Amino acid sequence: QVQLVESGGGLVQPGGSLRLSCAASGNIFSIDAMGWYRQAPGKQRELVADITSGGSTNYADSVKGRFTISRDNAKNTVYLQMNSLKPEDTAVYYCNAERVRELGLAGRYAYWGQGTQVTVSS
Repeated sequence: QVQLVESGGGLVQPGGSLRLSCAASGNIFSIDAMGWYRQAPGKQRELVADITSGGSTNYADSVKGRFTISRDNAKNTVYLQMNSLKPEDTAVYYCNAERVRELGLAGRYAYWGQGTQVTVSS
């Protein structure tokens, strides 16, 4: 079993910045992709950004130029630097790990964190 633990959410004023972190732990052999999703009240969960183990990144159009995703493969940790935050960025942010290979297990699995609240408000 693999656990994802997020941190770094909170309340910030419009135009401010926050940095989210997500650390994966457990009997991990490798993780192909890690990413961040968000879900605002009354809306579907949507991809914010993801990054492969090789460093290829993908961003939602709404966050391009404002958010930066990065990853420390040695620590199985993914980060999301969020700048120029807007009220519409308010949501619960979820960490995701895709195609996780675990020691002693066949197959690849997906895992989710518990979510961290980001609120952008004056």
